[in-house]
Amino acid sequence: MSRVFRNVLLGFLPALIVLAGSAVAQKPAPTPTPSDEGPVKTFEVRLPVTVTHKKDLVAGLTKNDFAVFEDGVQQDISFFTDEKTNPPVYVGVLMDTSPSTAGKIGFSKEAAANFLYSVVQIRKDKAAFMTFDNEINLRQDFTDKLDLLQKAVDQVKKTGSQTAMYDAVWQFADEKLRNVAGRRVIVIITDGDDTFSRADLKDAIDIAQRTETTIFGISTKAGFLGTVPGVEAGQVKDKGDRFLTELCEKPGGEAFFTGDMLDLEKSFKKIAEELRTQYILTYQPKNQNYDGRERKIEVRFVDKQMEKDYKLRTKSSYRAVRDSLK
Repeated sequence: MSRVFRNVLLGFLPALIVLAGSAVAQKPAPTPTPSDEGPVKTFEVRLPVTVTHKKDLVAGLTKNDFAVFEDGVQQDISFFTDEKTNPPVYVGVLMDTSPSTAGKIGFSKEAAANFLYSVVQIRKDKAAFMTFDNEINLRQDFTDKLDLLQKAVDQVKKTGSQTAMYDAVWQFADEKLRNVAGRRVIVIITDGDDTFSRADLKDAIDIAQRTETTIFGISTKAGFLGTVPGVEAGQVKDKGDRFLTELCEKPGGEAFFTGDMLDLEKSFKKIAEELRTQYILTYQPKNQNYDGRERKIEVRFVDKQMEKDYKLRTKSSYRAVRDSLK
């Protein structure tokens, strides 16, 4: 290369770089979001399904009894488990310790401990215990050692000043349940509305759906110290109760409204039995685009007669966003 040509070329290089930069700038790269970061596994959806006949749980069904639809399009069930083959349960018990719980905290602690003893199968399942008020405290991380869980419950002595329920759900689902290799469950024991969270109801539902977490709620609002005047115990009573119901039902769980200690124990027993008899249906959506859109899910019985006799419950939707799950 001649010296003259080389000097001319070097003179043009800055202009070429600027032009190249301008060309790239005309097509900006998509802005990354937290959900776009990190490794992403196969895009699949896992559905815990509960089947009942009247009030009784139904076991013994097979993969061929179910049909799954996403936005009206039937999906292929790629994996199926039942009570004999289900993966372990990872359950977090989140207990409200806001001021209004002061008179009933002893009952809540006793019920929480009884539930932990009934739900944890040693050497298989694991449980954790968290309290929330104006602060969120993980008092015992996941363990199958019941003595550690009992000790964590026993150490709850005082209440805080507010109720940060949605933040507690967000934090536990995002930090503790996201990477566990099993079924993900949150049980909330509360007697009041959220008064302190930065997250809102929609945020809490979203993180539960994204982490494939089922939520059960136990409302003790009417229990132990007398019922709400003019309202029958066990009914949905106000906006806070409706929000708790929505928080539980959209990810596929259920809310219970107790009237006394016996009702509370029955509710916990029902949750424990349900977790034993769930079916898990897994499918890879035919629409594999991470478009961020909410997609509707429907699970039906193949046999039309079963639809008349049985009822099933699972989550109703999810958002198609990238997320890193085990």
